[in-house]
Amino acid sequence: MAALAPAVAAVRAAVRRGLADMSPGDTVLVACSGGADSLALAVAARFVTQRMRTHCGLVTVDHGLQAGSGERAARLAGWAREHEFDPVDVRTVKVAGHGGPEASARNARYAALVAAAKAHRAALVLLGHTRDDQAETVLLALTRGAGPHGLAGMPARRERQGVCFARPLLDVTRADTRAACEVAGLTPWEDPHNSDHAYARSRVRPLVAALGPAVIDNLARTAALVAADTALLDELAADAYDKAATGADELDVAELQRLPQAVRTRVLHAWARRLGVSGGALSHRHVVAMDNLVTDWHGQGPAALPGGLRVARQDGRLRRLG
Repeated sequence: MAALAPAVAAVRAAVRRGLADMSPGDTVLVACSGGADSLALAVAARFVTQRMRTHCGLVTVDHGLQAGSGERAARLAGWAREHEFDPVDVRTVKVAGHGGPEASARNARYAALVAAAKAHRAALVLLGHTRDDQAETVLLALTRGAGPHGLAGMPARRERQGVCFARPLLDVTRADTRAACEVAGLTPWEDPHNSDHAYARSRVRPLVAALGPAVIDNLARTAALVAADTALLDELAADAYDKAATGADELDVAELQRLPQAVRTRVLHAWARRLGVSGGALSHRHVVAMDNLVTDWHGQGPAALPGGLRVARQDGRLRRLG
């Protein structure tokens, strides 16, 4: 018997770990664009799930942003059916022009994946992000001045609208996924957006590649370390929120003053979200303005938040006005 290619073994092992909590009869969907990362993921997932007696399906999203995208999606779906993926689902979306091209396409894609997962009652949706993608995410977060949540990179698992998404390849390199496709005799689709400098990730990708494997590993390791610390701080903040909340739309200032800054600002951020502020609109300066009502109080007026909301300090409480 021929030895298993190291790249194939690495991808399969990562998928096996990612599916360790699946039960026989569960349905797993692979989100696949036809690129090397998601194609290698799909092949490995099909192999692993056969031995786990779980169902492995494939969903591809046609964003309609490029000529021939519908034909590409149809070819990929045909390949998936030939290789006994079940179910196979093609979702066509319309990308709205809100929040920039990357964010708009991502939002449309996730909405389609959530809908597909619910339609097929999938226990898990697999995404093909690799260690290289994680390094790019951390570097982009640094350039944007992001806080710990940004530097934590992409989580290995996350729930969106009741659907669980997993990224089993975060410890696998892009070189491995390409090599795995080559071993399988597959020709991945090369997304032209990956070289289109209108997209921030395409601008940072050559830089990350030039930094070399050691730096990529270090950036990904940084994300994992920051993610662990952030998860603990988020737990502490959730407990602190419960203690500081004194009623509808109110926080006790004395309780907030007892908290370390890293926990207090998380409480304020969560409070603003609960008041109805969009997480995407809430910036560092908004949180600082709220924090000043707690730690630098000198009778100033209310802090303005996105969406026309205002919060003020009154009678030892932070309150929403109006």
